[in-house]
Order: sequence, then structure tokens, then C-alpha cells
Amino acid sequence: MDFLSGFFTGFLGQLQSPTLGFLIGGMIVAACNSQLQIPDAVYKFIVFMLLIKVGLSGGIAIRNANLAEMLLPAAFAVAVGLIIVFIGRYTLAKLPNVKVVDAIATAGLFGAVSGSTLAAALTLLEEQGIEYEAWAAALYPFMDIPALVGAIVLASIYTRKQRESFKEEFPSKQPVAAGDYAGEDNYPTTRQEYLNMQHGGASKKVEIWPIVKESLQGSALSALLLGLALGLLTRPESVYESFFNPLFRGLLSILMLVMGMEATARLGELRKVAQWYAVYAFIAPLLHGFIAFGFGMIAHALTGFSLGGVVILSVIAASSSDISGPPTLRAGIPSANPSAYIGASTAVGTPVAIAIGIPLYIGLAQAFMGG
Repeated sequence: MDFLSGFFTGFLGQLQSPTLGFLIGGMIVAACNSQLQIPDAVYKFIVFMLLIKVGLSGGIAIRNANLAEMLLPAAFAVAVGLIIVFIGRYTLAKLPNVKVVDAIATAGLFGAVSGSTLAAALTLLEEQGIEYEAWAAALYPFMDIPALVGAIVLASIYTRKQRESFKEEFPSKQPVAAGDYAGEDNYPTTRQEYLNMQHGGASKKVEIWPIVKESLQGSALSALLLGLALGLLTRPESVYESFFNPLFRGLLSILMLVMGMEATARLGELRKVAQWYAVYAFIAPLLHGFIAFGFGMIAHALTGFSLGGVVILSVIAASSSDISGPPTLRAGIPSANPSAYIGASTAVGTPVAIAIGIPLYIGLAQAFMGG
């Protein structure tokens, strides 16, 4: 009973935080059809500032840390990213009216990491006085890249098999080249034909390095890795303490407002696809976070990984990429419907991860501390 009481007390306390308040406020403002707008350039600048601050703090910590301490949490981050993709492949993809490539792309986006969700979690941990390894933020790419690569590879394997089936079933049909439009007269009548039309007739080898390179070159990971490099190789403590750190919470509040407005706006996109995406987008972030929490507790028991670090691992697992993931998946899985995976992520997944997931995992950590 003490454990449950401590958990629910901590959970309810997180819901009253200003960070989550701005998110909910943004959702309400958008639902009321307000004309309030935050320029896209301002949004991108805020994301850059937040991620470079997280990177700087992580780089400074890594410079003074024992790298051996990072090995197990980093390995678990890789494992969780891949597990999330396989969960989506063999759950969401099996549901009615859900195309397999759409399900794999959705799983890849949910396996990848949201820098803004990570920033929100770090702020709440600091507000609650929960200690964590500063290098824990550096677990971001260890989960993000394997999830995106894994999703694109799985989609490529699936579509290749479908093309082979198509050739056997419809040997006389000529595939439409990728990028061409199929009119009503030659609209595909089978899933195999549809996939063949999307990808063309030739089978191509999956190239892993371009996927990794594109992920690393994405704006979110670039900012985070730049901050890590500067924190590790230079001495940025003075500018960090005088400029980046004081602005962090204020900028995060504006970002949460924007994300709340975006979540409400994306609900229309989500209605265009099967209702199963909404179910998946609500359940998956919490399930993914619990899986990561379990791995984190193993690291906690074996290496002394802090409970705050366990929360961070859980949060990045619960998050879904809002910056680097969508363009990577558009390029890597062109036949997938962006309304499905982006709508599911921004309309449901991200609000669930921030408003429910972060307080949930912090509440669990506080309950374990009390125990």
C-alpha cells in the first residue's frame, strides 16, 4: 500500500507541473479555434536551443564520467529501439485495415526519439530533485538510429517478398515505376500489386549506411551531437551556466504550447486512417516505456544506474520522433502513408508520452526510492 500511495501521489503531482500545463493549454487553445500562431522559425530555434543545451550538459558529464558505466544502458537503449519496431510489426500490422508498411513506419517513428519529450522529462526530474546521470541524455541516438534503420530494413524485406509474390501471381502485368500515378483504370486490386507499383519492379539491396547518415544529419540529432561534442572537447561551462541553462525552462514552456496546438491540429489527419492507429498510439508509448523501465531497473541493480536515468530511458522509449524521424521514414519507406504514422504520433502518441508517460515513470521511480 505504501508503494501504491507513493506512486499515485507522485503521479498526480507531475500533472500539476507548468510544463504539462502549457501542453494542455496549447491543446485547449487549438480546440477553441484560436488564431494564435508561433512562427515555424521560432519553433525550430527553440528546438535547437533545447537540444544543444541537453547535448552540452551530456558532453560535460561524459568528459568527467566513467565510460564503462554507459555500456549497459546504451546496449539496452539499442535493444529497446529494435524491440519497439518488432512489436509494431507483429501487433499493429496484424490489425484490420492496417497496411504492413504503414504499421512498420509507425513503429519506426515510435521507436525513434523525441528531443522535446526528452527535454520535458529532464525539466520535471530537476523540479522533483531526482538525480540522474547527465550523460543519460546521450542515450538518445542509441535508441533513435537502430529504430529507424530497423523499420526501414523490415519494410524493405517485406516489400521485396511482396514483389516476388506479385510476379508469381500476375506474371503478365507491367509494374508502374516508382513515382508514377496509377489512374482508376489500372488502380491496384491487390496489396501485392499496390506495393509493386509503389516500389517499381526491380529489387534493390537495402543500404544501411545512407539511413544512418540521414539520421545523423537530421536537425535534432545534429544539434544534440554538436552539443555533446562541444561539451566533451571544449570548456563551455561559463556560457552554459550564463546563457543556455537559464533559458531552458522558459523555452520548453513555449515548445510545449506549440506541441499542444499541433496535437489538436493533427487529429484531423488521424481520422483519415484506421481507428486502430489511435488505439496503438495510446497504448504503445506506455508499453514501450514500461519495457524500458524494466531494462533500466536491471541496469540499476547491476551497475547502479540511477533511478533518474531509468526514467530517462523510459521516456525516450515512450516518445516518438517529431523532428528527425518523419523525413527519414518518408525517404526510407516512400510507400507508407505519412498521415498514418505522423498523425498517430503527434495527435496521440506525443501527448500521451508527455502528459501520462513522464509523470507515470517519475512516480514509479519515486515509489521505488520510498521503498
